[in-house]
Amino acid sequence: MTAPHPSDRGPWVVGRTMPGDPAHVLYCFPHSGGLVGEYIRLGRYLPGVQVYGICPPGRGGRAAEPPVEEMHELVAALADSVRFSGPFAFFGHSLGALVAFEVARELRARGLTLPTRLILSAFPAPHLPRAGAPLAELPDRELAAAVGGRYGGIPPEVADDPELMAMLLPAFRTDFTVLERYRHRAQAPLPVPFEILGAEQDTVTADHLAPWDRHTTGPCRTHRYDGGHFYFRDAPEALAGTLRTVLGSATAPAPAGAPAAAR
Repeated sequence: MTAPHPSDRGPWVVGRTMPGDPAHVLYCFPHSGGLVGEYIRLGRYLPGVQVYGICPPGRGGRAAEPPVEEMHELVAALADSVRFSGPFAFFGHSLGALVAFEVARELRARGLTLPTRLILSAFPAPHLPRAGAPLAELPDRELAAAVGGRYGGIPPEVADDPELMAMLLPAFRTDFTVLERYRHRAQAPLPVPFEILGAEQDTVTADHLAPWDRHTTGPCRTHRYDGGHFYFRDAPEALAGTLRTVLGSATAPAPAGAPAAAR
């Protein structure tokens, strides 16, 4: 298998293409307000795996582009722009898990090849009611405090830097708008194995994660880690070990066919 050529990737896909033919391509979907760098760095623990990050408009190198605030528009624009080469898998953390799931459903609707695995981290099953007060419309200072309090997702050195926060808050606001406008649409389960990841001290609990199994006809395995919502920041080797295991056993599915009956 040959990794995607840069001309096939467009601005959505970020990361240096490794030499040779990788055994697997892993596309990483970041959390709300997140940048792709920390996900691309997982590649150092994954020999033989090409790791790319998915970068929506309005952040990172695409900061000057208008953001997309509706999930269906985001998913359609990504599917229009990127030719996913395989065998490939999706890894999404927090909101990124929901986006990865919806992109896989869009690929099926278009009759395109599906991922070998959906690796979904720290996000409740999509049909569950959303908990927590809305954040997207909060003033900047309150938004920053709410993000730090709810997720612990802003390092102190960033939170204390007004210029950095001014750069990051629009992406947070956009992503919370996407999430708060999202309405789950019942469809047939995906014929793709799921790996569901969660942490013991996260507010996203095992009860939130277990119902993901209704959205796949394949195996649905759960992996638990020590730590909070960003468990992999303190111990990336634990996550990397899981990724090595599941990608080593993944096999490429056939192109999407007619969906099975929904359950």
